[in-house]
Amino acid sequence: MYRIQYAGAAEKVRQQMAPDHRTGFDTAMTHTLGRDPYGHGSSPAGPAQEPDRRLATVAGAIVRYYLSGPPLLVVTAVELIHR
Repeated sequence: MYRIQYAGAAEKVRQQMAPDHRTGFDTAMTHTLGRDPYGHGSSPAGPAQEPDRRLATVAGAIVRYYLSGPPLLVVTAVELIHR
């Protein structure tokens, strides 16, 4: 299982979500990208199409994230787009 964390701008958008939506979003992140960050309809992102730089839609939000590991497996969301 991957740990989920949010970089500055992504955390700011996450904190602006309505509390009930944020709770659902956090749960969805854990159950989707936290379990399989290469799945859930994600695709490589960025100009180099690097496999560890990804883009996915989770609970209605577009998430741009990076993967790191091992030894510590981490999904770091660096950008969130949410209405």
